[in-house]
Amino acid sequence: MSAASPSDDISSSPPAATPVPVPATLAPHQTPAAMAAAATTLSRIGFGLVALVALVALVMTIALWQKVSGMKEQLVRQSADATAQAMEARTLARQASDTVRDAAARVALIETRVAEVALQRSQLEELMQSLSRSRDENLVVDIESAVRLALQQAQVTGSTEPLLAALKAGDLRIARAAQPRLAPLQRAMQRDADRLRSGASADSAEALQKLDELMRSVDDLPTLNAVAVRGTGADAWQAEPIPADAPWWRRVLLTIRGEARSLVRVGRIQSPEAILLAPEQTYFLRENLKLKLLNARLSLLSRQVDATRSELAQVAASLNRYFDPASRRTQAAATLLQQLQAQVKTSEPARIDDTLAALATAAAGR
Repeated sequence: MSAASPSDDISSSPPAATPVPVPATLAPHQTPAAMAAAATTLSRIGFGLVALVALVALVMTIALWQKVSGMKEQLVRQSADATAQAMEARTLARQASDTVRDAAARVALIETRVAEVALQRSQLEELMQSLSRSRDENLVVDIESAVRLALQQAQVTGSTEPLLAALKAGDLRIARAAQPRLAPLQRAMQRDADRLRSGASADSAEALQKLDELMRSVDDLPTLNAVAVRGTGADAWQAEPIPADAPWWRRVLLTIRGEARSLVRVGRIQSPEAILLAPEQTYFLRENLKLKLLNARLSLLSRQVDATRSELAQVAASLNRYFDPASRRTQAAATLLQQLQAQVKTSEPARIDDTLAALATAAAGR
C-alpha cells in the first residue's frame, strides 16, 4: 500500500467546473477555494498519518523480522546443540552400556572368585578344625599318659608329689592351649589336685629313717636274761660308792655288801620264756627282730600299710617280752617304735577319678 502524492491528486482532479454562484447566505470563508484548501490540508494530514502508520508498521515489521530471524537462529543453534547433546548422549549411553557390560562381567568374575574364596575358606576352616581337634586329641593323649604314669608311680612309692606335678603340668598345658572344650578337664584336674593336697599322707622318708635307726639300735638293747658286768656298758652294774671319811668297819661292810650284790641279782620277770632263753640264742633273737623291721620297711615302701603295722606290732611285742624295760636304750627304742606306729596310718591310695573321667570324655570328642 502506497500513499498518493499531491501531484497525483492535482492531476487526477476533475477539470474546473463552471463557477457556481455562491449563495448569498454563505460566509466569506466558506467559499469553494477555501473549502478546497481545507480539503487539501486534510488530505495531507491523512497522508502524513498514513505514512506515519506505514512507517511504524514497517519498523515493527523489520523489528519483528529481526526478532523472528534471531529466534530462528536461536532455534537453529538450540537444534544444533540438542543434536550434539543427543549425539553425545548416545555416545555416553553406548559407553555406559559398555561399562555396564564390563561391570557385569567383572561382577560375575568377582562372584566366581568370591564363591571360590568361600569354598577355600570353608575348606580352610574344616582343615583348621581338623588340626585343632588333632592337636586337642594329642594334648589329651599326652596328659592322660603323663597322669597315668604319675598315678602308677604314686601307688608304688606312696608319694603324691609326682601325681601333683603331672596334674599341674597338664593344667598349664590346657591353659596355654586356650580351648574351651578342655575346660571341664582342667576343672577336674584342679579338683583332684586340691583333694590330693588336702588328704596327702605323711611323708614316708621320716618313717624310713626311724626304722633304720631302730634297726641300728637292736644290737645294743639289753635282754632280760643278760647278767650285768661291772664297769662296762651303760647298763652295767655299779658298786655302791664308799665315803672317804667313813670308819673302817663301815667301809668293810660296804665292800662285803657290794661283793654280795655282784654275785646275786634279785628281780621280778613277768615272762618266764625270757629267762629260759639261752645266751647263744640272743643273736638269733636280735637277727629275727632286724628281719621284722626290714619286712616293715619293705611293706612301707610298697605302700602295704596293714602289713607294716603288723610287723611293727610284732616288733613291739618282742621288745616288751625279751628286752629289759628298765634300760634307757630299751625305753628309747620303745618310744621310737611308738612314734613310728603312730606315724604309719592306714590311708587310701591316691585316686583321680574326676580327671580320668574328664580325660575319657575329652578323648571321645564330647
